[in-house]
Amino acid sequence: MTLQTPQPPPSALRAVLAALDSETALRQPAAAALRHPAGTLLPAHPLAVHVLDGPRPRLSTARRTGWRFLIKDGADVAAAAEVVQGAEGHTFSHFTAGPYLDSTVRALRQAWQLAQTSRARHQPRLLSIPGHYATALWLHNPDGDPTADLLIPLAPAPLGVTAHRAYPAADLVALLAPAPIKPLVLGVS
Repeated sequence: MTLQTPQPPPSALRAVLAALDSETALRQPAAAALRHPAGTLLPAHPLAVHVLDGPRPRLSTARRTGWRFLIKDGADVAAAAEVVQGAEGHTFSHFTAGPYLDSTVRALRQAWQLAQTSRARHQPRLLSIPGHYATALWLHNPDGDPTADLLIPLAPAPLGVTAHRAYPAADLVALLAPAPIKPLVLGVS
């Protein structure tokens, strides 16, 4: 598998760089590690952020909402910055820290390891699944074969889902699909 790192739009990168220079943005609680860096803060590993929601979610209908950049302080990842897409380009939304940050780094390492053993091409993306309070690294096949897509759930993962296990995308989406509700019929045994 080959990982094709996406190139974010220039306005997305500019929004992150402006946030890193903004005292107001750096006051956010998740930006605590960015206030006194050991070195130069650099945005790295841009990932398109997609949201999967609705009553019958399908990956083909996941909508892109913006980009997330890992913010490196030297060799370490200190935070992530998210930008959202608007009518006039991209604007900074927020910084993030916490378990999803380390989990994203771990999932990217897994993706690079998977890339060594397969010939398929994939684009790493982030997939937010708000109905399950879940996020996954989405390894999207740009050649149009949805059966080749993989999802690596980030920790913490929902009940019944193993974090950092590469699932065929259709399998994980089916696992997270709500069970059909059987109508209650009164008087019938």
